[in-house]
Amino acid sequence: MSGAIFGKSYPFRGADQAIPSDSKEDSSSYGKALKIILDRCIPLVILGRKNLSNPWLPKKLRELYRATLVFQAHMTEAYESEKMVMMRNGKVEKNLMTSLVRASLANVDQKGTTSAAHQEGLTEEEVYGNVFVFNFAGHDATANSLAIGICLLATRPDVQDWIAEEINAVLSGVDSRKSPYEATFRRLPRCLAVVFETVRLYTAVAIAKSTGASPRTLSLGANTVIIPKNTVVIPNYSALHTHPRYWGDDSLKFEPSRWIVSSSSESSNKDHLTSSPSSPTEHLKEPPNRNSPFVGWSGGARSCPGRKFAQVEFVGVLVGLFREYRVAPVRLNGEDDDSARARLLEQIEKDTGMRLLLQMLHPEKAVLAWRRR
Repeated sequence: MSGAIFGKSYPFRGADQAIPSDSKEDSSSYGKALKIILDRCIPLVILGRKNLSNPWLPKKLRELYRATLVFQAHMTEAYESEKMVMMRNGKVEKNLMTSLVRASLANVDQKGTTSAAHQEGLTEEEVYGNVFVFNFAGHDATANSLAIGICLLATRPDVQDWIAEEINAVLSGVDSRKSPYEATFRRLPRCLAVVFETVRLYTAVAIAKSTGASPRTLSLGANTVIIPKNTVVIPNYSALHTHPRYWGDDSLKFEPSRWIVSSSSESSNKDHLTSSPSSPTEHLKEPPNRNSPFVGWSGGARSCPGRKFAQVEFVGVLVGLFREYRVAPVRLNGEDDDSARARLLEQIEKDTGMRLLLQMLHPEKAVLAWRRR
């Protein structure tokens, strides 16, 4: 994520791995600061950053304040660096910060208009705000969905074999770490189906919408409803994503194959996003942007800007894991494989709730075992 946002990548380390002594990272690194902020974002929102600077506050809150300063410093350094490169017409990297800096430097002449003939780009504060939102949404939302998705896959060995067949067909004789996105992602519809199905059943963020300064008209069949101005509307994602009218009698079941359609004619394939080399007639088709029963990343012009990033990240993890491994819940005393999978599925259903975002509340209870195929 740091590579996509700032153009700086760091080696992966598990939560219990210490930073090597020869590493350029230190206790004030971007990654550590971001982790502290995300773990303690609720007091940050409630108290505000300025109030966290009081020396009499608990140690964890003082650490949170220092983390916000470090994160701000990293954003400022990246912003100023990219701005200088652009102003000198130098070579810029392709990442989120460069796109936002470009927007902040843009002065667009809107010819043909009378009142808004000159429009300024993003302010520096707006750039920082967008960077933080991308960090927050790209880190926690995707991580929570991925944790739930892997646990769901642990209850379905048949689905694991299903996506492994596709992965090995696409990457036969190819190092997945060097496989280009353009040549690979579109050929993994089964993996992407796992992503869509996980988000359908467990939507990480319930995005609120506002009617704004004017009333809005909502058409419901033959009826018309007027929603007053300045009204916040939060759709019932769970009801919409599990209604049998749209998803069938098995709407509550984790079944990624529901996203796969078969077609042999070229004309009927024009709207399909991906096709599978393991079965050339298989395709994944996204729901339409309008009047869709699936709004996992919201919809319309203001849908989640990190949607594709999340999908690619999720699929990339699935490829890395399930190409050579399979996963299963660790059996408790007296359990067989089926009862262990049933117990894990029950935990997912009953122990998933909101902590700012939807997540497994006690993931440490979902003990999994990975084995080579």
